[in-house]
Amino acid sequence: MTKKLTTLICFLVLSTSINAQEASKDYSSKVESLDNTLETLYGVISGEKGEARNWELFKYLFHPDAKLIPSGKNKEGKIGARFISPDQYISSSGKWLVENGFFEKEISRTVDTFGNITQVFSTYESYRSESDTDPFMRGINSIQLLNDGNRWYIINIYWTQETPANPIPNQYLTN
Repeated sequence: MTKKLTTLICFLVLSTSINAQEASKDYSSKVESLDNTLETLYGVISGEKGEARNWELFKYLFHPDAKLIPSGKNKEGKIGARFISPDQYISSSGKWLVENGFFEKEISRTVDTFGNITQVFSTYESYRSESDTDPFMRGINSIQLLNDGNRWYIINIYWTQETPANPIPNQYLTN
C-alpha cells in the first residue's frame, strides 16, 4: 500500500511540475498592444506546409469565452455563420493548415475604439506559401478585442471571404 501511495505522489508531483513548466511560458509581450496582438494572431496561424503551429500561443490570445465565426454561403447557397471556440478551430482547421501550408497576411486595417473595446476590420490575403505572389483567397476579419488594462484579449473573430458577387470595397483595401 505504501509503495502504491508513494508512486501516486511521485506521479502527481511530476505531472504538476510539467504543467507548471508549460503554463510558465510568458506570452505577455504578444498581447501588450493592439498591433502585437494582431501580428501574433496572423503569425501563429501562418506557416509552410508541414510546419507545426503554436496552438498554446494561439489560445493565449483569446478570452476564455471567445468565438471564431466564419460566415458565408453553405452548400445549399444560404448565407449563415458557424460559431466555434479556439479549441474547436484547432480541431477543425489545425491539421489542414499544416498539411496544405497557409499564410494569412493583413493588407489593410480600420480600427474603432471606445473605452476598453476595439473593433478592427482587418482585410487579409491568404497564400499557400510565403513565397507565393498571388493570393488564393481574400476577405475581411472583423475582430473584437478587449483591453483589461493589462493586456489585449480577442473576444471574437467574425469573417467572410471575398467572392465575385461580394468584392472587398475599396475603403477596406487602403489604410
